[in-house]
Amino acid sequence: MEAKSVVIGVEGMTCNSCVQTIEQHVRKMNGIHNVKVSLEDKNAVIIYDSKLQTPATLQEAIYDMGFDATLADSNPQPVLLDTIFLTIPTQSALTSKQICSTLLKNKGILDVKMSSDQKTAVVTFISSIINGKQIIQMVPGVDLNISAPEVIPGTCEDSSWSQASNVVLRLKVEGMTCHSCTSTIEGKIGKLQGIQRIKVSLDNQEAVVVYQPHLITAEEIKHQIEAAGFTASFKKQPRPLKLSAIDLERLRNTQTRGSETALKENSNVNDTKTVVFRIDGMHCNSCVLNIQSTISALPSVTSVVVSLEKKSAMINYNPNLISIDVLRKAIEAVSPQTFKVSLPDEYENVALFPTLASPLKSLRPPLKDASQPLTQVVVINIEGMTCNSCVQSIEGVISQKAGVKSIHVSLTNRNGTIEYDPLQTCPEDLRSSIEDMGFDASLSAKAELPVAIAQPSTEEQLESHKTEPPPKVSPAHLARQETKTISKCYVQVTGMTCASCVANIERNLRREDGIHSILVALMAGKAEVRYNPAVIHPAAIAELIRELGFGATVMENCGEGDGILELVVRGMTCASCVHKIESTLMKTNGVLYCSVALATNKAHIKYDPEIIGPRDVIQVIKDLGFTTSLVKKDRSASHLDHKQEIRQWKRSFVVSLIFCIPVMGLMIYMMVMDSRLSDAHAHHNMSNEEMEALHSSMFLEYQLLPGLSVMNFLSFLLCVPVQIFGGWHFYIQAYKALKHKTANMDVLIVLATSIAFVYSFVILLVAMAEKAKVNPVTFFDTPPMLFVFISLGRWLEHVAKGKTSEALARLISLQATEATIVTLGPDNVLLSEEQVDVELVQRGDIVRVIPGGKFPVDGRVIEGHSMVDESLITGEAMPVTKKPGNTVIAGSINQNGSLLISATHVGADTTLSQIVKLVEEAQTSKAPIQQFADKLSGYFVPSIVAVSVVTLFAWIIIGFVDFEIVEKYFLGYNKSISAAEVIIRFAFQASITVLCIACPCSLGLATPTAVMVGTGVGAQNGILIKGGEPLEMAHKVKVVVFDKTGTITHGTPEVMQVKFLVESNQLPHNKMLAIVGTAESNSEHPLGVAITKYCKKELDLETLGTCTDFQVVPGCGISCKVTNIEALLYRKNKMVEENNIRNVTLVKIEENTDESVQSALIIDAELPTTVTSQKYSVLIGNREWMNRNGLLVKNEVDKAMMEHERRGRTAVLAAVDGVLCGLIAIADTVKPEAELAVYTLKSMGLEVVLMTGDNSKTARSIASQVGITKVFAEVLPSHKVAKVKQLQDEGKRVAMVGDGINDSPALAMANVGIAIGTGTDVAIEAADVVLIKDDLMDVVASIDLSRKTVKRIRINFVFALIYNLIGVPIAAGVFLPIGLVLQPWMGSAAMAASSVSVVLSSLMLKMYQKPSSEKLEFRASGQMRHKSPSEISVCVGIDETGTGSPKLSLMDRIINYSRASINSLFSDKRSVNSIVLNEPDKHSLLVGDFGEDDDTAL
Repeated sequence: MEAKSVVIGVEGMTCNSCVQTIEQHVRKMNGIHNVKVSLEDKNAVIIYDSKLQTPATLQEAIYDMGFDATLADSNPQPVLLDTIFLTIPTQSALTSKQICSTLLKNKGILDVKMSSDQKTAVVTFISSIINGKQIIQMVPGVDLNISAPEVIPGTCEDSSWSQASNVVLRLKVEGMTCHSCTSTIEGKIGKLQGIQRIKVSLDNQEAVVVYQPHLITAEEIKHQIEAAGFTASFKKQPRPLKLSAIDLERLRNTQTRGSETALKENSNVNDTKTVVFRIDGMHCNSCVLNIQSTISALPSVTSVVVSLEKKSAMINYNPNLISIDVLRKAIEAVSPQTFKVSLPDEYENVALFPTLASPLKSLRPPLKDASQPLTQVVVINIEGMTCNSCVQSIEGVISQKAGVKSIHVSLTNRNGTIEYDPLQTCPEDLRSSIEDMGFDASLSAKAELPVAIAQPSTEEQLESHKTEPPPKVSPAHLARQETKTISKCYVQVTGMTCASCVANIERNLRREDGIHSILVALMAGKAEVRYNPAVIHPAAIAELIRELGFGATVMENCGEGDGILELVVRGMTCASCVHKIESTLMKTNGVLYCSVALATNKAHIKYDPEIIGPRDVIQVIKDLGFTTSLVKKDRSASHLDHKQEIRQWKRSFVVSLIFCIPVMGLMIYMMVMDSRLSDAHAHHNMSNEEMEALHSSMFLEYQLLPGLSVMNFLSFLLCVPVQIFGGWHFYIQAYKALKHKTANMDVLIVLATSIAFVYSFVILLVAMAEKAKVNPVTFFDTPPMLFVFISLGRWLEHVAKGKTSEALARLISLQATEATIVTLGPDNVLLSEEQVDVELVQRGDIVRVIPGGKFPVDGRVIEGHSMVDESLITGEAMPVTKKPGNTVIAGSINQNGSLLISATHVGADTTLSQIVKLVEEAQTSKAPIQQFADKLSGYFVPSIVAVSVVTLFAWIIIGFVDFEIVEKYFLGYNKSISAAEVIIRFAFQASITVLCIACPCSLGLATPTAVMVGTGVGAQNGILIKGGEPLEMAHKVKVVVFDKTGTITHGTPEVMQVKFLVESNQLPHNKMLAIVGTAESNSEHPLGVAITKYCKKELDLETLGTCTDFQVVPGCGISCKVTNIEALLYRKNKMVEENNIRNVTLVKIEENTDESVQSALIIDAELPTTVTSQKYSVLIGNREWMNRNGLLVKNEVDKAMMEHERRGRTAVLAAVDGVLCGLIAIADTVKPEAELAVYTLKSMGLEVVLMTGDNSKTARSIASQVGITKVFAEVLPSHKVAKVKQLQDEGKRVAMVGDGINDSPALAMANVGIAIGTGTDVAIEAADVVLIKDDLMDVVASIDLSRKTVKRIRINFVFALIYNLIGVPIAAGVFLPIGLVLQPWMGSAAMAASSVSVVLSSLMLKMYQKPSSEKLEFRASGQMRHKSPSEISVCVGIDETGTGSPKLSLMDRIINYSRASINSLFSDKRSVNSIVLNEPDKHSLLVGDFGEDDDTAL
């Protein structure tokens, strides 16, 4: 019996249901061990018994199901087999034959042989399908064989002993892209001497090699794979040869090749030891490969495994030939000679046990968890601990260290027992960490003990350690492991786009063995799985999710999804209270960690939410006699409202203003006096000497000391506090900026004010030193005025900024603070209810929400009916009806009825929390245009300083060359001041003004404020934009590509028309509907669901008859038997009759009573109460199904079917008892707003394209209804990406709109991916823009919002740059000849105005209104029309050539157009000149209708 594996290419699959259909069908065939169908790779990998099946029969079987099947590889590959020995107990309830038959029934088991004494069974199985553990569980009572079965050399069983010399090697192979890569590797390695078998998996990117180590080494195999051009690394280190003398004797007897070599090898291997080094200084994989290749070349080394992540090297070596020290030096000598190598501990090694195991161990199958690392226990002596708080602090700090599994510190024994992973940390590190905390720590004399994690593979290694004392593991730890037979893991799931993805994963995984429960959170992209580790492990769970078409990785460091609780505990008096709380909590099942601080009265607790909840923890503490409450979290959006900054800048403004007003008063007084003096000088011809005398006689010019006037002294006194208190913040920020070698706004302000202050102060000191008669002119008025305007600007800017994030603050404020938790008795009787904090709600709690209340958590309604306002989350203004079974979103408002909900997502997992997180991330992300602005700001400050310096020197030079210019334009010039002083004062004034007016702030604010307001406004309208980049990119889009199913159409088929093919006296119409509806009620196919739904609606019934012998043939139809129809209709008629009588009585028309009753009994009225039930044989399906079952489809019926199919519908025939009695037309209907959305997008200048996996006829039909002229039909999900890329290669920016079910890759590839969801169905992963409502008009709104936002950003840049571009030249005095001169305070006012104007401009976006459908419809009225097929270009498949309209002559075209227009006048039938396929695609859901009014149902 030989198992082989074959890969068959499968074309024509469209969704996961095709995959499941093929797998189910092929599994039922004889001799099939395993089937795995991949939708992405379009292939099926089948493991089969070569005696019962051939690749050709398998190919034919798939072909018969309606798919195109091709043999990817004509040579099927042999499959790796494994053998296990089972011991059968003498008192076994089952006989050996029963055991054999029980085992052989299972997939993956090929052969079971019994020993002659019937005590041992040898089971041959396929290790990729089943493992030894599962085999043992199949037969109760049997166990793995520990004593060797007697094998007589030369018997047939002897070959298993030759296999003992084989070693299984698993290699990770990177760089493979297709099946030709796998066959290259298999061909090349398979030819090498010593290779028994090789299987390369493209999906898992791995190679499994069975080789004979005495003929070839693992390194050689790896080297050969790398020589073929691939990167190879060991997944598991190759197991050395494990042979005893007896085995060697057997090998000799069986005369295997190279037994001499095997002997030599074996003598070496028996003495090998393993050492683990810690290596620091590795940066990348080339370091790893360097060390591995150099060290493996040493003759004494058998294997090397280097891990970059764990910074370790595990080396298997022969201690007789090399020492550990030499190995260490050898690694340090490896180029580039920068590696630091140390042993994980001070003893020679933890893992120095010999790798020899008992000979029979090699017969054990390699279990999947064999790669589990060893943990070790070290005991560290600790001196200096005084109380339990010391114990807690050591345990708290050390348990957080990487690699520490558990720690137990004993105050009485003065030591700590630590369980750790030697690959991540070592005892020396742990000891020094404890010393760093202030305690004396020394390593205990006891050697560390390797502790095996309860896995069979490590048990084997421990067998040789019988002499060592058992490891110390805390009894609580063991108890917890025993009780927790169910484990929990978290899987990161990518590619989910809506609720149907969630349902798909949950439904499929619940069916798998070993999985107890699964909960998938769409927004967080996370699945929480509870499973039985004996049956399944996390990697297999992730693989199951990947098989469904999603990306899945096991989340290693998810903290097991631990809940964290921060509590305030009152009533503690001493350390013994702390100890009491901690010890009680740690004994409580489900509490993982607990730390209580007496000083702060706070408790920090980690717990497993699966076992215990926050309320239970609080109750435990209360039971001990302490009062406790939650640490109140700040739930408001206080970090968003900028209150603190507003307060700070307001204070700064007020301080500056208090000192600035007197300075301004003095300045104005002096300016007035100066102008009067100059007037007097002009009119009264006063001499300069008289002017000077008059000037110095003024009070403010009176000198207190020689050179120090009252004016200058007062100005100095008022300027100092402003410079210190008003400018404090600027000085700190400027210092920080310069320290990091950057220059910002604050640097400019500090430069301007400091130069003005220092210049004035120095001039004053010089004047006093010279005892000058004339008072110097100072700048003490400049700093106070600068600070006033700047702080006013910053204050206003932060007020406005607080407004920009209002949308997010509103979202955050939606979160409820309290919840009413109720306890229900049997029949949902209310037993009790209590108000709790929303943080204390646990998953599974029943929460009552009263009318007008907010939903505190996401949940499912279990009782009550109500309307719910979800407008703040979805943007949908209309309230949504909620009844039992519906889901509710946290933050939405209950309107009129009381509801009981069961909590499904709490805390940070709720939809609202995820939306808040998304919007927060979006608002902090940068748009590409912003990065440019930031770059500009970086060069801005240094260049402004340079301009300022140039201005200073330019005016000094100009002044000395031509003093008249300065004299003419210098305000307040008088002859009493020297010319040099005037020039310098004027030059300083100009350069300080340049520093004041330049403001990079407004540049920096231009984009973020607009992005913030834009994303906030979007979120309020149900449009979630993920950051600045998609917001900016959406306005550049030129092509909008729509997916069809679920985007342009509803995605769920509906019955459009039922045509009855028999007279009603033969089979009444309602009876036929009841029969057909009952027959399809067992079907899961979308068409079947649509028919059942339609029949129930027409008959106004909740339940239908009974269906038996239900059979489905994929691609054809169903057959079944239906009963209980008469009773059903009789009950229905009875209800109608009673209803009529009631109506008659109400209207009081007695004379007509009998007639009305009579007419109510439509059919079978004469049936007695004991209705006889008849059995009907029903067939429903396509033409082929009817023909197969011997029913002839008449020509007129065939024509009617073709007409429906031409319109893009699926026509289904129904036959009852061998008579064709009905034709049902089903279609996926177009969304009502689709046509308007397409028209609006076109009117915005965008090209609109339809892309679908459906056939060209259907695609053309849908396109003509919505007005799209360019169609890509029959595009497989994997090719959608290529189509988007094709459009991008033409130089177009593409927006892809999809529901994300199978177009996630295309959404990610597009320049802007827009995912349409409904309610909570948010396509988080792939899309850039998420529309919470299922409304195509939001696509228009999102592009419109993007355009408005980008326009606003551009206006902001104009505001920002205009101040700088115009202000700087004016300040520098370029426009002096036309009389434009700026004072420094005017510059700072302009600078403040630029920032404020930018922020106010951004706030204008808050007025944004979504384009309303009514207005757009009014504008488009009369211009929207259905396209004729000749106007639509259809491109089929991945080819670029479209099967558009065939090239017609001018005459033909005129005839076609006239025919089309005549047709449109007389009927609604469209002209057809598209190329018709031979038959519709059986597996696609033919969809679309033309909205005909004449298609009445009955």
